[in-house]
Amino acid sequence: MLLSHILSSCTKAVSLRKLLQAEINRNNFYLRKKSFAAAMTEALDKLEQEREAKKLMKDAENASVKEANRLKRTLKRKKWVDWKAQDEEDAANGKKRPPFDPADRIKRKKSVILLSYCGANYYGMQRNPGMQTIEEELFKAMLKHKWITEDSFDQVQIACFQRAARTDKGVSAARQVCSVKLPEELDLQAFNKDLPEQIRLFGVERVTKGFNAKDQCNARTYTYTLPTIAFAAFEEEHEQETYRMTNELHEKVNATLKLYEGTKNFHNFTSKKNFLDPSAKRFIMSFTCSAPFLAPQSIEFVTLKVKGQSFMLHQIRKMVGLAIAIVRGNTTIATLERALTEERLDLPMAPGLGLVLDTVHYERYNDRYGNDGIHNPLTWTAQEQQVTQFIEQYIYSNIYKTEAEQRNMLDWLSTLHYHSYDTRRDDPAKKNNEGDDGEE
Repeated sequence: MLLSHILSSCTKAVSLRKLLQAEINRNNFYLRKKSFAAAMTEALDKLEQEREAKKLMKDAENASVKEANRLKRTLKRKKWVDWKAQDEEDAANGKKRPPFDPADRIKRKKSVILLSYCGANYYGMQRNPGMQTIEEELFKAMLKHKWITEDSFDQVQIACFQRAARTDKGVSAARQVCSVKLPEELDLQAFNKDLPEQIRLFGVERVTKGFNAKDQCNARTYTYTLPTIAFAAFEEEHEQETYRMTNELHEKVNATLKLYEGTKNFHNFTSKKNFLDPSAKRFIMSFTCSAPFLAPQSIEFVTLKVKGQSFMLHQIRKMVGLAIAIVRGNTTIATLERALTEERLDLPMAPGLGLVLDTVHYERYNDRYGNDGIHNPLTWTAQEQQVTQFIEQYIYSNIYKTEAEQRNMLDWLSTLHYHSYDTRRDDPAKKNNEGDDGEE
């Protein structure tokens, strides 16, 4: 009896021990699990802290580099000179200290200038080292008359210079507008004497401090002047001097140009643009053809006028080139409709001779600031007569004369049949793609 009681007690003790051991093992498992989770959390927190520290160090390094570069630019613009040591060195070399330039102390305010120029013989508007450009002539005259400082001449960004639209080689401008900081007292007549005769500055207006000639421009108008024989049927033979456009043909030209109006995808009318690129979409407000008129060389011309928010490189010349091909019968309106889709087509590009930047528009700026009592609207009505005279004397006369002597349009028309007006595989004929136009 006693033995069985002892055995029973031992069995219970063993069972209890097993239960206790199982409980201990279970607790150890949870403890190990909890320790692992805590360790992982700690490791992740440490990793995040290291990443944050590296980011802060990198930001600090970048800030240091930017600050160092800023100081370098500042020192480059305003280099401190030890005049005592400089005077001693100059005296030893027989030189004198450069006189103080009063232009450095002239107060300047944000202004806009109205500029007209004939682009023939110039490599565009934008300054280009070693090239004869419109801006180079303009900056030289500004420096001579102390409108800008020598530092501004070297770096025009200091004077906040900005053109409304870029014009490339051979392209003229009737009413180009540029924003720049200028003195309050200006002598335009004396200034123009130091400009070539094919470049003229007709007006200056004060504008708001943050004005930017390019950003505030809400539309641009270009013209393209060409002989009417360009629209004659390709199978017909005519002499340029005796050809005259009919009313029916004039209406057909206007109807074709109107197809470009509205917001459309013009990726086929420029270079290196994909159909899916949002910047390929442009808004054309109007596109019209003027009535025919006779030039002094007895050649009949018309002027195409297109107004849009902005234009891409080659866009206007390709729009004109395709319109000519459609009216002449080299292709059909279906080609124009396909050109506005995702297909990549081979399209002709008209010569650059007749392209002119006519007007830049600031309607929104004029509505907001033009009648505030401080600023004038940028309409340039007071200068219109002078501008018109300059255009006729230098810009259009050059177009008429060059076309009569060199027959650029007739030579280009003879290459239209080389284009397939179909899916583009190879580059179009080089003759139709030479030169650069002035669209932005």
